[in-house]
Amino acid sequence: MRPRRAAVRLPNSWLPGADWADRYEVLVLAERITAAEAAWRVLGSAPRWVRSLLSFRNRLVPLFGLNATADTRHSDLVASLPLMHSDDRQTVFGYDDRHLLFRLVVEVGEGPADGQIVGMTTLVRCRSFMGWLYLAAAIPFHKAIIPSLLTAVERAV
Repeated sequence: MRPRRAAVRLPNSWLPGADWADRYEVLVLAERITAAEAAWRVLGSAPRWVRSLLSFRNRLVPLFGLNATADTRHSDLVASLPLMHSDDRQTVFGYDDRHLLFRLVVEVGEGPADGQIVGMTTLVRCRSFMGWLYLAAAIPFHKAIIPSLLTAVERAV
């Protein structure tokens, strides 16, 4: 199935006061998976173009005072994102930067028939003008990256 854009419910308990949010979902029919399994599939198998784009981002953003990578001292990582929470239904990644707060929520819910709906919700709360500029520049790329990543959820790792 192709990922589709879905409605976002705000406020969200993972980032109260989020300024921006979006959500994409995909229907999985072949098997039952947990949110952690979905997250590993989605974030652990990014296409080369996504990895290249994120590598470029990590070289560019320090020039503007943003973190290239998240602070990893107290968390596990998937695709360089700190893990904040994980259970069968939700896996949450995120970090707090001086310019913005970021959360990525991978959720698994019941779908039609024996299927599951795997969703990715992105939440951002800007703390400064630089955060708003970064968000404005990132949104077009984000809208291409997230659906592309979600296609990996149906491929077993």
